[in-house]
Amino acid sequence: MKRVLISLILLTIFINASLLDFSYLDKAKEAYTKKDYSKADKFYSKVDSDEAKFNRADALYRQKKYKEALSEYQSLSDEKLRFRKLHNIGNSYAKLKKIDEAIKSYEDALKIKEDKDTRFNLELLKKKKKEQKNKKKQNKNNNNNNNKDKNKKDDKKKQDKKNNDKKQQDKKNNKDNKNKDDKKNSEEAKKKKEKDKQKKSQMAKEAKKQPPITDMEERKWQKMLNQKGVNTLMLPLNNKEQKRNETNPW
Repeated sequence: MKRVLISLILLTIFINASLLDFSYLDKAKEAYTKKDYSKADKFYSKVDSDEAKFNRADALYRQKKYKEALSEYQSLSDEKLRFRKLHNIGNSYAKLKKIDEAIKSYEDALKIKEDKDTRFNLELLKKKKKEQKNKKKQNKNNNNNNNKDKNKKDDKKKQDKKNNDKKQQDKKNNKDNKNKDDKKNSEEAKKKKEKDKQKKSQMAKEAKKQPPITDMEERKWQKMLNQKGVNTLMLPLNNKEQKRNETNPW
């Protein structure tokens, strides 16, 4: 009797639960049809079945909650839903820009059965991946070329700076050398002038020390020149000086 009673109670609970599930599912389906995906998500979450979870994942996907949708799809274990599950996992990965993962999900789905939408998505992602690879390669080449151009510009700037520095240094050296030459020439001119001055002074001193020529010496010199036929215009000396110096030998 007790077993029968317990069975009746469980049956009643099951029936009530089933009725509630049907109610939630109806409300969820109605909300989904009206594109009220948030409300649909709420009602689907109240039903514990893979079909309800799959529909809830769809509702999350429609709300652009791709990570939550992906997690919900991955929790499904019903083999009947495997193809649809893999297809939608691929969609979720694609929206999350995880192309490699999406491609693998589509390929796994196509192993179960051929589907034109899944095939289209797969080929589209493969093409996109190839474009990204080419674009990445092109960007790398562009970066390398830009770096080469930049290096060339930097090298040119360095060379221009080096040439300019050398030019400035040469200009400074030339100026310094000119100043040194001017200073040297000035010092040499000063020394030469001083030397000439000293020479003139020495000559003047020597001229003062040299005794004047006597009248007798002058006459003897004149006589010798006359003998040789050389005419001179020597002026005669003072008579007194003449008489005083005539006693000096030649």
